[in-house]
Amino acid sequence: MAIISDDDDLEKRGKYGGNKKNPIVKPETIEYDNTFESSIRPKDFDSYIGQGALKETLKITLEAAKKRCKPLDHMLFYGPPGLGKTTIAGVIASQMGVDIRITSAPALERPRDIIGILMSLKGGEILFIDEIHRLNKVAEEILYPAMEDFTLDMTTGKSQTAKTLRIPLPKFTLIGATTKAGELSSPLRDRFGIIHRLEFYTIEELTSVVKRTAKILDIEISTDGAKAIAMRSRGTPRIANRLIKRVADFAIVKHDGKINENVANESLDLLKIDEFGLDNTDRALLNLIIDKYDGGPVGIETIAAALSEDVRTIEDVCEPYLLQAGLLQRTPRGRKVSPEGYRHLGIKIQSMQTNLFD
Repeated sequence: MAIISDDDDLEKRGKYGGNKKNPIVKPETIEYDNTFESSIRPKDFDSYIGQGALKETLKITLEAAKKRCKPLDHMLFYGPPGLGKTTIAGVIASQMGVDIRITSAPALERPRDIIGILMSLKGGEILFIDEIHRLNKVAEEILYPAMEDFTLDMTTGKSQTAKTLRIPLPKFTLIGATTKAGELSSPLRDRFGIIHRLEFYTIEELTSVVKRTAKILDIEISTDGAKAIAMRSRGTPRIANRLIKRVADFAIVKHDGKINENVANESLDLLKIDEFGLDNTDRALLNLIIDKYDGGPVGIETIAAALSEDVRTIEDVCEPYLLQAGLLQRTPRGRKVSPEGYRHLGIKIQSMQTNLFD
């Protein structure tokens, strides 16, 4: 239950959801910090590449909601960063013909932040909260009745003058995105009607992503060139879109501006991104475990300290793909480099000791 002091004017609460920090905008005119990202984001399911199972489920869900003339169920999307969680929320809003409010959990520090947003929503609108696993306890408790009963419970005044208010809210849809679904509390997670994990992209899907982005940016690229970029994109469209800009720069300066397989490989080699998509940090992590800790197991805190990296960066950016690619193993005692990781680095396994606790 949110507590509002006597100093707070209930009539002024709307300002806390003001346009400067969390503007309500039409989905087709969403303004992102990166204009490049904004220009290449798809606006419908046909142009949204990948996540086939999720798209089919959402198409049915959206059509049913339209026929019932009711808002969508609350949705939770989780998975590694860069797979399109924010983009799919924008597509859903566009397909439903409603507005979308985009914010992130760290921005909702005070009760009045989340209260202001909820009270300014209109019927059917979508509230998208990124990094929802980082919501503080107070904001999370405010969301419980808002999601379940579409009401806002507040207490005004102090001691004997305290009054409890239950304010009805318009029916809205909350879409949460997180890279760590396990860190969500059970009460919050259970209030989402649709929970779906976004998967890493295949080489074929990423090739299509690269070709689509190149077309939007008016970059001439061959299918082999697009595939070469896709193979080094770690299964992530955000990385693929970033790499195509770097390769395009290289092609303009060193070649005739056209991207083929040789140009793509040459430029990516210069960026020190190998055929598995690993960069210097990834290789440093694997080499550290092999050279300093005999291949592991070793704790994540120790790895972070040795690399001078943040634990969250390693867990959210480096590890997911290394684990997916089979180059790293996570055991109860820590991280280990797999035989495939040794082979990728060209390092011979000196000994393979079996440990019952690994």
